[in-house]
This record gives sequence, structure tokens and C-alpha cells, in this order.
Amino acid sequence: MMGADEVGTIRALKAHKRELIDPQIGAYSGRIVKTTGDGMLAEFASVVDAVAAAVAIQYGMVRRNETFPTDRRILFRMGVNLGDVLVDGEDIIGDGVNIASRLEAISEPGGICIAHCVHEQIYGKLAVSFNDLGKRTVKNIDRGIHTYGLGASDIAALPPDLLLHSGLAIGETPGDILHPFDITQQIRYCRSADGTKLAWSAIGGGLPLIKAGTWMTHLEKDLGSPIWRQLWRDLTKNYHLVRYDARGIGLSDRIVNDISFDAFVQDLEAVTEATGIERFALLGISQGCAISVAYAAKYPERVSHLVLYGGFAQGYDHVPTSPAARERRAAILTLMRLGWNNDNPTYRQLFTNQFVPDATKEQTDWFNELERISMSSETAARFMEAINQFDVADLLSQVQAPTLVLHCGGDLLVPFEGGRRLAAGIPNARLVKLDSRNHLILPYEPAYAQFIREIEAFLRN
Repeated sequence: MMGADEVGTIRALKAHKRELIDPQIGAYSGRIVKTTGDGMLAEFASVVDAVAAAVAIQYGMVRRNETFPTDRRILFRMGVNLGDVLVDGEDIIGDGVNIASRLEAISEPGGICIAHCVHEQIYGKLAVSFNDLGKRTVKNIDRGIHTYGLGASDIAALPPDLLLHSGLAIGETPGDILHPFDITQQIRYCRSADGTKLAWSAIGGGLPLIKAGTWMTHLEKDLGSPIWRQLWRDLTKNYHLVRYDARGIGLSDRIVNDISFDAFVQDLEAVTEATGIERFALLGISQGCAISVAYAAKYPERVSHLVLYGGFAQGYDHVPTSPAARERRAAILTLMRLGWNNDNPTYRQLFTNQFVPDATKEQTDWFNELERISMSSETAARFMEAINQFDVADLLSQVQAPTLVLHCGGDLLVPFEGGRRLAAGIPNARLVKLDSRNHLILPYEPAYAQFIREIEAFLRN
């Protein structure tokens, strides 16, 4: 295939990885260690998860290949082994990895080959029966390996409603199980210092966690969002999560005189007072990080933990840039004022591509629509102007709360350097680099599982 149509084959490989492989690996709490041409190495904390992910991916490939002619179908081979590995920087090495590679080589195209030790661990835990392939001799391994396998025809014959580990049906994609919350939320209102009415809500039980307001939110729409809903679901398992729509946004007052950094901080103050919660963990996302820093510096006695994701200390107006960059920002503001609320999402797609470049079509369409309904074009432009003026660099050293800073290494909207500077300026802050290029991390991309684990471990301590 590569020789006949190299560009088309590469495009198809990327689509399979983005739309099927990455989400399924993330759904089963795995991570991609590295990619090598048309292959990859992934690791899982649970061997049951590893096999379930392999079955789900190969089943997904069967369904995806149905839409292609026979000579255009891509077939993957998979090998799963259980064993110790050595960590070498970002890589893992050792016999465990070598054997997995050899198992992949003897797997049938479109199938899965697993070691005997793997079969022993998954027996009775997955509703899938592997065929005994006997002992096989593999390259560079001086002993025979007892193997089990599933062929492509075995996988294709599996029923689509077959439940795998973690309750995910084999015929589902991770996006299919991201149903909206089965709970209702009560929308409450409070007033900021200047009288602006703010909509807020609390969901979930456990320790209090308050999220600072950002633009492009909508309390009612977010619960069913293919971008946000899994995050809210995961956080509300253990935390009493308070969210609110910022001024000019969502269900809060849409027409406001003051859109500025000081006003945003006052809004956070108003919501925290309305909740009646005396001490809480504070979550800042994107520009909410700077707002959270200002609040934490001003009220150290109220903030138990500070979690900052995808943030920055200084907006673009405080960062040296070229005349061309300034012209581009001016052009973006013009586009926002002219096209933000158009039914045609062409203008908004420019922003969506920066926030979630690896989004699925469903996520992209939803985010484009959220941008349109969450605020007016004039409010969007005023928000952008205000965000560009943010500057909390002098406040970082005043933060006393334990702080976790998370940032995607390939963030296209806010480069990783923004997160690094936040962490460098806050005493004893911990910085975690996530392997993603999305500004808003997407459910079930491999880095998402790490994102949740880091937050939960940090807040638990």
C-alpha cells in the first residue's frame, strides 16, 4: 500500500491512530511509549486492560476496514506480553518488551498473539477465548514461548455488545460511553462586586474543589459536552465540584460593562462566598490559572491546594513579539467581531483548531457551536483583549498553597513555556508535562489518564 499511495496510506494510518487506537489505549488506562513508523509500543498497568484494549482496537479495525476496498485495508498485528521492564528516559526496554515484539511478529495480520503468562492472568476475566497456538520459537529468544492467539476472523465474529473489561462493549468507541450525567444540577445565582449576576452550580460529593471561571463555558451545555463531560464525571467521583459561568458568558449576565482581570477575580470571590465553603482546592484552566493565582495569593487561608492546567502568568501584551505577530492578533480580533456568531462556523474553526487540534468531528462541531452560543462576538473580542493584558508574574511568589502545574508539551495555543514559568515562579510548585498538543485535553487520549491520576494523587495528599 505504501508504494502504491504513500500519502494516502500515511493519512489513513494517522486517522486510525487518532480516532481509534489512541482513544482505546486511553480508555483502558494505557500510554503510548513510542511510535516507530507504522508500529508502536504501549504499556498498561494491568495486563487485563492491555488485552482488552488490543481486542477493542482490532475489532474497531474490522469495522473501519469495511468501508475500504480490499486492497486499501490496513491490518495490524499485535503482541501482548507480561514482564518486567527497565525505564530508559521516556522509553522502556528489556526482555518483556523484546518478547512482546516477537509475539507481534508471529501474530496473524489483524490478529493478536499473547504469551502463556498473559493467558493465565486474563483467564476468566475477559469474555474472549484465545486459541492455544502451542510453543513457538522466536528470533533472539533462546527458549520456546507458549503462545495463544486470536485470528482476524475470530475477532470479526465477536458480537458488538460483548462486554470487555471496565464494562466497555467491544463495539463501542470511548466516545460512545461518554453519556451526559445521570444527575441534575441546580443552577444558582450570586452577584459580583459590581452587581453582575453570575450563574454557578455544585455537583458531586467529597472534598470541595472550585474551578475558576473561563470564557467559552455554559453550565447547562457542558454536562453533555464530548470535551468536558468526562472530566466533570471523573472529578465528581471524589470531589464536590463548583463551576460557574464567567461574566458575559453562558447563563451569567451577558451584557456587562467591565471585562477585565480585576473583575474576573472579583467574580471568583463572589462565587466562593456564595458557596459558604471556607477552605477548598482551587482549579484553574487556561486563563483561569492567572485568576486562581491572584485569588490564592490574596486569600492563602482559604486555598488548600492549587491545580493549574494550560495556563500562563502573562498575556501576549506583556510578551515581546514581532510586528507581524501583533498584526495577526489584531486580525484575529477583527475576525472575532465579524464572524463569531455566524451560523457558518468557518471563522470559529480557526480558534477551535488551536484549542483542540486533535478533536474528533463530533468534538469539533460541538466546540464550534459552544463558541457561538456561549457569548456574543463583541464579548469574545473583549475577552481576548482582556486576556492579552493578564499579568500575575509578581504574584507567583506570594502563593502559599501546594501547587500542581500541568501543561501539554505540544499545546498550540499556550506553549509549554507558559506552564514552566508558572511553576518556576510559585514556591515548591510541581510541573507535569503531558504528551498532547491540545490546549484542552481530550477524554481518552493517552495523556488524559495521567492528567486525572496526577490531580487525584495531588489532592489526596
